[in-house]
Amino acid sequence: MKIAIISDIHDNIPNLKKALDYCAKNKIEKTICCGDLASVETLEYLNDNFEGNIYFTFGNMDNDYLQNYFFKNNEFRKTKIFKKVGEFEIDKHKIAIVHFPRIAKGLCRSGRYNFVFYGHTHKPWEETINECKMLNPGTVAGQFYPATFAVWNTENDKFELIRIDQLK
Repeated sequence: MKIAIISDIHDNIPNLKKALDYCAKNKIEKTICCGDLASVETLEYLNDNFEGNIYFTFGNMDNDYLQNYFFKNNEFRKTKIFKKVGEFEIDKHKIAIVHFPRIAKGLCRSGRYNFVFYGHTHKPWEETINECKMLNPGTVAGQFYPATFAVWNTENDKFELIRIDQLK
């Protein structure tokens, strides 16, 4: 299965559209979002334009209205929403998602997860701590660094960094 890992969209709908078009063309089945969508409208756009399930955790730039919006059972349509840290399994892999790198490091060090995905810095980054892979997909918005997201192939646990400015 292929999974898109995105973060730090900051309401940049044109770049999000390019990422989601790539996902549709490449049969991406799920999306993990590590925070900073920024608004309910961006969450709606993501749900309207991605076919599969979405996992989302709040970031520091997700506005008060989004964070205080009433989500029934912490869900919004196809999106499972986590307030601070998301924990779930995909293909027998234990996964945690969070926005902040300091918390991500602690989660990796706990030994409870195979993968921890995070955002916040806008810089793509990958490292392994105690056999746990920690990955930041960069920023869909393209602020401070080029616009990027990651694709994870769960069959071989390989990750690919996608440059949004190189997508057609």
